[in-house]
Amino acid sequence: MQNSPAPEQQPNPALFFETAQGYQRSFALKAAVDLDLFTAIAKGSQTAAEIAGTCKASERGVRILCDCLTVLGFLSKADGRYGLTSDSAFFLDSRSPAYLGRALTFLLHSNQRQNFEQLAETVRKGAQTEHARSTLSVEDPIWIDFARGMAPLTAQSAEAIVQQLRPTLANSNAPKILDIAAGHGMFGITIAKQAPGAQIYAQDWGSVLKVAQENAEALGVADRYHQIAGSAFEVEFGQEYDAILLTNFLHHFDPPTNETLLKKVLAALKPGGEVVVLEFLPNDDRISPPQAAMFSLVMLGNTGQGDAYTFAEMTRMCSNAGFQNLQLIAIEPGFQSLVVGRRST
Repeated sequence: MQNSPAPEQQPNPALFFETAQGYQRSFALKAAVDLDLFTAIAKGSQTAAEIAGTCKASERGVRILCDCLTVLGFLSKADGRYGLTSDSAFFLDSRSPAYLGRALTFLLHSNQRQNFEQLAETVRKGAQTEHARSTLSVEDPIWIDFARGMAPLTAQSAEAIVQQLRPTLANSNAPKILDIAAGHGMFGITIAKQAPGAQIYAQDWGSVLKVAQENAEALGVADRYHQIAGSAFEVEFGQEYDAILLTNFLHHFDPPTNETLLKKVLAALKPGGEVVVLEFLPNDDRISPPQAAMFSLVMLGNTGQGDAYTFAEMTRMCSNAGFQNLQLIAIEPGFQSLVVGRRST
């Protein structure tokens, strides 16, 4: 008996509508964070009426929002009662040390949204248009929002950096570490907490370094935390660093600009010192893994020449600057990687 042909798959517009209306998901999450809805549920409010009372909002509005958040995977629902998923409990209860709600101020910043509204023109030009809102201007306040909101995301990658640097940290009673574009400062601060003799030098705009200094004071390492205020391309770094961190910075610039900075980094290291680069690294196909691959679009919309670079491209830039023994270290689970290189001895 002859097999029947497989039924032809019908065209489905679902992806189109999910993508076109993706902004609704972002602002549903923001509304929940603004209302502190996740914390209300964590404290015991479970029905729409209970949550509405705690959040001082309408029952109708809360019911619709909670149902939406359940569809999106942030909440569970059974018998008219809502609960937090394990991820929501960890990241969205405002009492959690891993709370990410403040990150929305940066991630949904009006400047970034406006840049994406003119993305077609940016694609035509291949770079930001003259109407785009640059985030790389001197002392841009958006980086204060970044520093205040994004620190909880660093725990996993900061620990990976410490693990990579353990041999270097063990070789000196007072290892000297430079943290370029330090932002919230948590990468250097994590090193300082785990290496009691480490001296951390944090470089960033002065307004951003105030946030890093607050974090250093709160975590008890302020006496070993030093500031270098200004542009990474212009300020003097100093010399004889055991290690230099370049976290989430190189993606803002084109390869020649990065090579210029990397040469400056090389000169600031001790012989045998290492650079640790944290980045979104797509595979050579540039479509996987999804988060790293999609990051190129963020750079297209928000920078003049930035990109998400592959390991091969990152290796080329680092090698051209003089670094040797380049390694790729995946951070699992996660969607970023480390690229590590050394100055020759």
